[in-house]
Amino acid sequence: MKKLVLASSVLVLTACATTQKTDIVSQINQEMACYPSAAGGSAAEDWARGYILVQPRAGLSDDKFDEIVRGKGGRSLGRLANLPIHKIAVPENAEDAVVRALSKNPSIKFAEKDMLVAPDEFIPNDPRYSEAWHLATIQAPAAWDLAQGDGIVIAVLDTGVYGAHPDLSSKMVAGWNIPSGNTDTADIHGHGTAVAGFAGADTNNAIGISSVGFNTQIMPIRITNRTDGAAYFSDIAKGVNWAISNGAKVANISFEVVSSSTVKTAAQDMRTKGGVVISGSGNSNIDLGYSDNPYIIVAAATTSSDTRASFSNYGNYVDISAPGANVLTTNRSGSYSSWNGTSFSSPITAGVAALVMSANPSLSPDQVEQVLESSADDLVQGVDWHAYYGHGRVNAAKAVQLALNTSAEDTETPKVTIFSQLPNDVVSGDVLVEVSATDNTGVNEVSLYINGVLLASDIVTPYQFNWDSTQEVDGFVTLTAKASDSALNEGVSAEISVEVKNAPAVDDFTAPEIMINNPVDGGILVRTVNISVTAVDNIEVAETQLFIDGSLVTSIVGGDLSYSWNTRKIADGEYSISASAVDTSGNVVDSSVIIVTKGGIDTTETSTKPVRGKKK
Repeated sequence: MKKLVLASSVLVLTACATTQKTDIVSQINQEMACYPSAAGGSAAEDWARGYILVQPRAGLSDDKFDEIVRGKGGRSLGRLANLPIHKIAVPENAEDAVVRALSKNPSIKFAEKDMLVAPDEFIPNDPRYSEAWHLATIQAPAAWDLAQGDGIVIAVLDTGVYGAHPDLSSKMVAGWNIPSGNTDTADIHGHGTAVAGFAGADTNNAIGISSVGFNTQIMPIRITNRTDGAAYFSDIAKGVNWAISNGAKVANISFEVVSSSTVKTAAQDMRTKGGVVISGSGNSNIDLGYSDNPYIIVAAATTSSDTRASFSNYGNYVDISAPGANVLTTNRSGSYSSWNGTSFSSPITAGVAALVMSANPSLSPDQVEQVLESSADDLVQGVDWHAYYGHGRVNAAKAVQLALNTSAEDTETPKVTIFSQLPNDVVSGDVLVEVSATDNTGVNEVSLYINGVLLASDIVTPYQFNWDSTQEVDGFVTLTAKASDSALNEGVSAEISVEVKNAPAVDDFTAPEIMINNPVDGGILVRTVNISVTAVDNIEVAETQLFIDGSLVTSIVGGDLSYSWNTRKIADGEYSISASAVDTSGNVVDSSVIIVTKGGIDTTETSTKPVRGKKK
């Protein structure tokens, strides 16, 4: 596994930042060239200075994404391979601030710094073991009787591999150097060659050691050019993408990446395309507090006595455990040595995953993980899952047998629900649409449709979409979500009908018109007076207010105001009545003031003659 270290990219980035640029294209090209690719140097920084990683929500247009990023002082330098994640150039020392600001934007799925992670082997003072005790412990020989990993390529995302090693040379396939963009996959540190030996050293060749993977092949993917072995999240994610695009079914990442949203997205992409990603839990003897990562199988380390290795991290994110203390493997000098760390529990687990896949090639990635976990040996009696060991210590023989007995036929459709909107909700502007989807073997993709037209697709939970409702005509619109699994079964959500209501984008400088309908100017107050006010506007009246003698007595939303004024208890004399109205653009109008009197002649009477009663 790897821990955070510091990188030395400040001088390079400063020089890049001060260079004059003539146009936006050359500016972006230059910034891409200045992007630190973990190229040598001593540890001085723990993330790529001047850069962050950002994923917009599915459905957000490129123009709006660019506007959001530029609003926070950033600039997109393009995507990581074909992943929906952008490298963003930001001012140095502003990385944290920009990440916080973008993370609060509902149109952004995540933003994080491009962290640097580095080798963290636990090196004991004990003499090396001369036997590979781990193979017998996980019952690898019995597993080899049933499956030997034929046809399965394990990608080793690490510091490179010494491909000329006599126990590895026949197992190598073409790999790639991610930072340099070339085929130089030589081991710059030594860690990668050790990892490769556990996963796929040549077996039954009368040379050196045996490996769990037996007949598996090794794809070396170098994710760093630094001599200390440190690598950035971005290069690791691109390495996963290169692995699945070039035929690997298993990707081993012996780095601490389980918390990275960027690597999580790449791992989910690999699952969608039929592969699995495996990592270790770390070597600090602590609980890092991470939650379970559904797309990365995390392995803790055990000893030859089937107990937790003293250095092994633990917690909710641990899925499984495997030998990782004083285990023998290949080294880059062409010989062998014993190593310690969850960095090596990970490739041992990867080797078992390869055996499972070769035993039953039709299993989905989620089924492969289920087989590994269900067949593991419980190291705490009566406990199915434990923070130290996950679902147990891997058992290769049981895993292969279970794989052979597992039906890969899947006819169950995913269950999918739109839960962020309710029927008849009124929406406007950018709308966040959230979807839940579950499946017996795992969800590969979730898509959102607006009136039957595809808006966008998402492959990583939580499934969230940015819908620009201004692209629709005001009125009722139907939202539908679909989810598919690896067997191409498709589930469809219930339709949700919402009302789109976007105010017209017009400049409004016209104030409302207002009139007091009753009483009339000069009127006489008798008993209860019904005051009536009407306000009209070219767009919409927001509020109408009524004043008597300058004091507000009532107000109403809209333009039709009625008020009953009981004048029985007020003193005789003159009173003023006025009204005011404001529209939705903030334009205000005041009515003319009318004067009414209590105690004068009631001009509303039609006759002043007394009314006589009837004779009896």
